[in-house]
Amino acid sequence: MKHSRGRVLDVTTLADLDRRLAAGARSLAGWRVLGLDLTERGPALLERSLAQSLFLGCEFADGDDDAARRAGAVVLPDLPGSPVDPYRSTLYSPGELYDAPRYADSTDARAYAWSRRRNGPEDTLAMALHDHHVDEALETWVAGRSLVGVMGGHAVQRGTPDYADAARLGHGLADGFTVATGGGPGAMEAANLGAFVPGGRHDLLTAALARLAEVPSFTPDVGAWAGAGLEVVAEVDGAGRDSLGIPTWHYGHEPPNVFATAIAKFFRNAPREAVLLEICNAGIVFLPGAGGTVQEVFQDACENYYADETSLAPMVLVGRRHWTEELPAWPLLKALARGRAMEPHVHLVDSVEEAVDVVALSRRGG
Repeated sequence: MKHSRGRVLDVTTLADLDRRLAAGARSLAGWRVLGLDLTERGPALLERSLAQSLFLGCEFADGDDDAARRAGAVVLPDLPGSPVDPYRSTLYSPGELYDAPRYADSTDARAYAWSRRRNGPEDTLAMALHDHHVDEALETWVAGRSLVGVMGGHAVQRGTPDYADAARLGHGLADGFTVATGGGPGAMEAANLGAFVPGGRHDLLTAALARLAEVPSFTPDVGAWAGAGLEVVAEVDGAGRDSLGIPTWHYGHEPPNVFATAIAKFFRNAPREAVLLEICNAGIVFLPGAGGTVQEVFQDACENYYADETSLAPMVLVGRRHWTEELPAWPLLKALARGRAMEPHVHLVDSVEEAVDVVALSRRGG
């Protein structure tokens, strides 16, 4: 995630553009004009200073785009082959990704199929621009929030005790924090579900878990899996709490869950992994998982290993047997932390309730 320097103003409608020009704007420095038909606005724009302005995916009258470039603007063209907007200024909602009755026709499915083709340099450019703008939108969304991450296995199925535990974890953490996950199925979905259900509504969470158990997995039918989730979202009827999902089309066979109210979906996985760890300023809880979760444990450990005391955040591993016997990451993590500033910030607990308490206590400086 890049930290912005200076003021950036997104202009996304002609009405907004006209209003700002009529108000007397003489310089467009710092303006980012997104996807507008400017064929009738060229004269008005070119009589103003365009240095340090951006025009992304806009349509110009013949010659006006070159004139804008000569005046100091950066003008990047529309990329019509992309199924997603490379210049989008906000994060996705579940409805934007699941926007068709059949999953195969949805934006999510079409973007994954397109990313696998990679027909030429314009496709690569579109993906890079998309990820850059999602990154910027994510920076805006997380500003001022205390985020706690929940990491865990994607293979955890609805209707299992592990899924219910992850949901209870998300529910408890969301009382004091914004929950962030990798945005996919399994434990990630469960944590976003728990965070989404209004605080204290354990009855509603229990009912949601029972409803979802009827469609335990996204295989063989992503549409049925997502549809069951969207029914639960509709039942909450606008009262759900915010949470964040950061999935990737790199793992396009794992669809995004519908319980994250904001979805930062990237084409490239490496930046997505780094961003997910970076934004969790209130710590990360690691549920039992396999290769991906183990990787995330030690990516986070590396960050804490080299961090100064003001940048440390708690790491909480849930499941003593899992992390000491089945996949014994805990002994190595404990040895790595020994004698370092991070040592009091790494924890091993047996229950999700303990994990919630550890994160809450850390916030209070305990």
